[in-house]
Amino acid sequence: MGEENMAAEFWQEDSDCVDEHEKEMMLEPSKCAFQNIEDVAVSGGARLTVSPKISQLFEGDFVSLVCEEEDSSAGWTVMRNTTRETRTPCGSCWGEAAGSSCNISHTVAFDSGVYWCESREGATSNSINLTVTGGSVILQSPVLPVMEGDDLTLSCQSKPPSNLPAAFYKDGSLIRTESTGHMTLHHVTKSDEGLYRCSISSHGESPPSWISVTGKPTTTPLLFSVASPPASSSLRLVYTLLLHLLVFCPYFISTLLMVSLYRRRNTGEGGGLRRSVSACSSTQRRLMVNPDLNRSDRGTALGIKLPTLRSLDDLLYRLSHCRPKRY
Repeated sequence: MGEENMAAEFWQEDSDCVDEHEKEMMLEPSKCAFQNIEDVAVSGGARLTVSPKISQLFEGDFVSLVCEEEDSSAGWTVMRNTTRETRTPCGSCWGEAAGSSCNISHTVAFDSGVYWCESREGATSNSINLTVTGGSVILQSPVLPVMEGDDLTLSCQSKPPSNLPAAFYKDGSLIRTESTGHMTLHHVTKSDEGLYRCSISSHGESPPSWISVTGKPTTTPLLFSVASPPASSSLRLVYTLLLHLLVFCPYFISTLLMVSLYRRRNTGEGGGLRRSVSACSSTQRRLMVNPDLNRSDRGTALGIKLPTLRSLDDLLYRLSHCRPKRY
């Protein structure tokens, strides 16, 4: 079946949704080129994904769009803007709705446009640009923005598929020609953002696709970040242990010092006492054995100055009251 007959048959099935101008675009898909369509503001709550994960499709390809929702009760629906319609939901003249997803089993050129998810309350998700071409070359590129520092791989695909050399362009300027039809940009930066297309000799060139580059999310310093429960428990345990050590150590060290000083003091007093008693006893024995020692000899034996010894009685009195010296 030729392309005109297929488009005419498709138009007959959905005649209630098109006018004469739209019928003309169906019969001549090349006139329905993708134009710049204003993007939709994002308010969160859901995320739109597409399969296959490419931004360009051949006519007749299958594509599935899914609203990955955080709240299933919000009633998310896939919406789109195209060159012929604005804010139309899946299932109304295009696509087959299945819950929060939408399938287009047979794409045509006027399916090119901006797609997003929208809830009953009017919340919206991220948006995705899809381009459907009736040509024989497409540029396979990511549908979502590329993060700075990541690698970007572009493939120039022909219909039917081939591994012919392909030339890649950015903003109208040639980047380089790759023999396998694949090009990889390593560690992309914001300067790599732009309008890309490719061409294959004897097949033609692809429609252009805008590739966005986003910055990496900033990481919060550990000092100001909220600790996870395991880390918090570990820190609390260490803090408690250090606190106990700080309180216990001074008492323990002071107790050891006191015990050590007490033992040294007792040991020293005992030794000095024994030495003093022994000295006094020895002196008394010498005087008793030699009672006729003269005053000078007695003073020398006692180790005291002579002027202090007035009589023998005085000497004996001092010996009887002899107290040991403490060392």
